[in-house]
Amino acid sequence: MKISDLISRLALGAFVGCFIVSLVESLISLQIGPQIVSFSGVDVIHAFLGSIVIGWGFSLSGVVYENEWPLPAQVIFQMGIGFAVLFSVAIYLGWFPINVGIGPVIEWILVAIIFAAVFWFGFYIYYYLEAREINQKLE
Repeated sequence: MKISDLISRLALGAFVGCFIVSLVESLISLQIGPQIVSFSGVDVIHAFLGSIVIGWGFSLSGVVYENEWPLPAQVIFQMGIGFAVLFSVAIYLGWFPINVGIGPVIEWILVAIIFAAVFWFGFYIYYYLEAREINQKLE
């Protein structure tokens, strides 16, 4: 992998990670009530740095798509690495609701899977359309 590709992956991962965490915090605020929710400076810093690390976990593991593996194996590998990073960071920062019962844990995991699937599918469509456009230009 070239340095420019690495920098591009790191930048995209940081951007998408920060976007998702900001979106999730906004949705939580809207669900609970913006006047009730309060994020401390430590919470904001943790959200910022944690989202960057999580974004890197998902984006850097995307290097698997440069190999000639079957697509399902590539997706499982990338999501496995990405979710391992996500859960590690979430447990470390106290985002993962370990001590409140199984219901919130399952809900948290399902929401994480839905967000990952939506963003993976969005990137898949984007790169599919890019490849189709390039192929049309080559013809």
